[in-house]
Amino acid sequence: MLSDFVVEGALPNKFRTLWDELAPIGRDADSGGYLRYALTEPERELRAWFRAQAQQRGMPVTEDGNGNLFAHWGDPEAADAVLTGSHFDSVPHGGAYDGPLGIVSAFLAVDELRATGVTPIRPLVLAAFVEEEGARFGVPCLGSRLLTGALPADRAAGLRDAAGVSFAEALGDRPAGARPELLGRFGAFVELHVEQGRALVEADAPVAVASAIWPHGRWRFDVTGEGNHAGTTRMADRRDPMLTYAFTVLAANKEARLRGAHATVGRVAVEPNATNAIPSKVTGWLDARAADPQTLADLVEAVRGKLAERARRDGTEVTVTEESATALVAFDRGLARRLATLLDAPVLPTGAGHDAGLLAAHLPTAMLFVRNPSGVSHSPAEAATDADCAAGVRALAAVLEELTCR
Repeated sequence: MLSDFVVEGALPNKFRTLWDELAPIGRDADSGGYLRYALTEPERELRAWFRAQAQQRGMPVTEDGNGNLFAHWGDPEAADAVLTGSHFDSVPHGGAYDGPLGIVSAFLAVDELRATGVTPIRPLVLAAFVEEEGARFGVPCLGSRLLTGALPADRAAGLRDAAGVSFAEALGDRPAGARPELLGRFGAFVELHVEQGRALVEADAPVAVASAIWPHGRWRFDVTGEGNHAGTTRMADRRDPMLTYAFTVLAANKEARLRGAHATVGRVAVEPNATNAIPSKVTGWLDARAADPQTLADLVEAVRGKLAERARRDGTEVTVTEESATALVAFDRGLARRLATLLDAPVLPTGAGHDAGLLAAHLPTAMLFVRNPSGVSHSPAEAATDADCAAGVRALAAVLEELTCR
């Protein structure tokens, strides 16, 4: 049982001590959120912290050539290992818990297992995946996509950030790409993550097991028109891409609500981006998610249609590019049931993407969620209590013991 792993009251303090080591890294003083973009100084500092924590526990660290780090309890070359972990990077001004909670909890779970004298029969591996959010190079779960072969190394190498730095340059080398021999050593993957909603608040439970990840993707729409003077160009003569963009945002919201889906346009780039100039080009990014693939396809097609119709009215031109797409991920049902029974925890789906969604196509995969009292994520308001985080550590320790010792 979970209570077997900790003296009541000790683990929340241990969690807080370790958590406070990370808290200042990459935090923006104005917003209170985090700027931990992949392979930038704050994230590199966190990667160094990962190596130091592994070294303190006698766990050798290896890299896969794609930016992903692995700390090993057991022979790094052995097969049938249980993998756990998450990511360090954040969205712009994101919350503290999204990603790092899974890594901190993994190290603490190792401590809990060792404190109770557990010796795994199967190797245990802790992972820190690179560029999960896609905030720097534009492709979410980039490290796990490369590892699993879901994204070609050549395409990943050429991805560039807003400053023009390529992923290969930031990595310091061309990414290795698919590593089937490494994937073949893993027998299961469990990712712990803060919940990105309020289902656990409503269920009055500190921890849940995931059932599935909604299909989702990102689409870029480039709208070009005619740049001109804001004060001298008659309204009737304008070919304003901003009008097309604005209509598309509203249309995406409406079409998503009609289908019970999610659509968000949270990023925009304007040229020339001047107050007194009609834009010549507006680029927006649509994030779309739905409970099933057909609903998602219908949503995106509806938005495309509305966008094309409005462009004809505005005299603008539109190009839509799919930047990433992730199919419906149904986590291993047998594993989910086994863990839900072990933890006496509810089972729920999520609309958020995770590295676990990429790994699930290659090995039995599960996710644990820790209660978020605010229900807010990708924001400084994202939260979790130390007591619930400790419950998450105990749950992860129980799961890892179940998978590595039985």
